Formats: sequence, C-alpha cells, structure tokens
Amino acid sequence: MEISLKNQVALITGSSSGIGAGIAQSMAEAGATVVINYPSPGSEAKATDILKGITDKGGNGIISQCDVSKENEVLRMFQDVVSQLGTVDILVNNAGIQKDSKFTEMTLDQWNAVINVNLTGQFLCAREAIKEFLRRGIDPSRSVACGKIIHISSVHEIIPWAGHANYASSKGAIRMLMQTLAQEHGADKIRVNSICPGAIQTPINTNAWDSEKSLEALLQLIPYNRIGQPADIGNLAVFLASDMADYITGASIFIDGGMTTFESFSTGG
Repeated sequence: MEISLKNQVALITGSSSGIGAGIAQSMAEAGATVVINYPSPGSEAKATDILKGITDKGGNGIISQCDVSKENEVLRMFQDVVSQLGTVDILVNNAGIQKDSKFTEMTLDQWNAVINVNLTGQFLCAREAIKEFLRRGIDPSRSVACGKIIHISSVHEIIPWAGHANYASSKGAIRMLMQTLAQEHGADKIRVNSICPGAIQTPINTNAWDSEKSLEALLQLIPYNRIGQPADIGNLAVFLASDMADYITGASIFIDGGMTTFESFSTGG
C-alpha cells in the first residue's frame, strides 16, 4: 500500500542537513511540498542544495531561514509559508543543537543555548502550527486529521547522558510537551507524536563514528549492529504524518536499533 502525503505542506525545521534533510527528502518522495528550514544566512547554500536534490527528483518545496529560538523569526516563517503555500499540514520539530560539557563546568550560556533551540524552539513552532491547523480546519482532500506534529526527540528522553545534561534535559521535556499537546488538542483531530532516534550518522555526532575505533565502541550499544541513517527516520516520519497512522497520537516511538534494550546488559551486566 502506497503511503502518500500528496496535497500537503510539510515544514521541517533544521532540515538543511542531517536527520532533518533525510525527513524532507522522504516526505518529498511521498508527495508533500516541503519547507527546508535553515537557521542562519550562512546555511542557505546547504538548504538550497537539499532543495535542488528534491526538485531534481520531481519534488516540490521552498527554503526558509529562521532561528527557531527567536519568536519574531518563527512568526515570520509561518506567515511567509502560509502566504506562499496556502497552509501548513505537517510540522516536524527537528532543529536541535548540542553544547556538551561536564556539569560542573557547564556555563549558563551553554545551558540556555540548548534549551532555547531544542525546547523553546519546538514550543514556538508547535504553537504557530496548531494555530494554523485550527484556522484551516479539516480538509479531507488533504488528510483526515486537522494537522500533524512530529517532535524529534532522542533516546535520551529516557536514557541519562553524563556530560550532556542540557541536551538530555531538553529531550526529556519534549516528551511532556508532546504528550500535553496530544492531550490538549486530540479533540481537534490534531495528532502529536515524537520520534526518538538513537545513533544516527549525521554531522552532529561525527566523533562517534568517524573512525573505526569510535564506530566499534558505538556498536557495542546497538544490538542491531549498525548505525542508523537519516532515511530510517524519514521513513518513520512519513508514516506518522500519513493517514495510515491516524490512531497514533501522544506516542514516543524509539528508532534506535535496540539501544533502549541496554545492550551492555546482554551478558548479564
């Protein structure tokens, strides 16, 4: 059975590289018109390259600059997208950063930078998306749902991560944000879920896989014995955004090659 997102507009934050780019490519292949969001003018070339790869394959989309941690930029982005494309049907809250440090050495700037992008950015974008969903209402020619939000969380919404207190805290909070939105807007037929990736081969975690030794150590944590790819996340995002997933809301779905089974305990700990 074909999974289709035809006639729908999908806004994917932080989609000029990594997981976000993979999701944008997968959603475009499923027929969605995609919005490639990039955080600063310096990332425009990357966003343009991702969009070109999509349009070269027959897909459609636009690029949109926005730092999701800044309210005025989020408001402008949604206004621009609705003006150009008519509405937003799907929001993928993907933009995220890391500023790693030992806890006692972590600065307030490091803490705030991660919380502002990873959590506040998801709040701001979800708020504006839901406003747009409610303004438009249900259009059966697009979807049986009024709108769909997919938060990109992490296995670290449940696995503590020493040296990454800001990042793990942001992801744990995303779980409660997602579930609260699913509860508050379920009657509006707005579906809200989280995808929780494990180790995915992207620029944000290069040091975990860019050498044979690093990759071997990483694979000790993954029962399926391979590192994930952005397309793995993209395929799941397409399903969750489709009408085939219409009864799924308020769920954290882990896509991690089994990392959350805690492979280190496979021989008894």
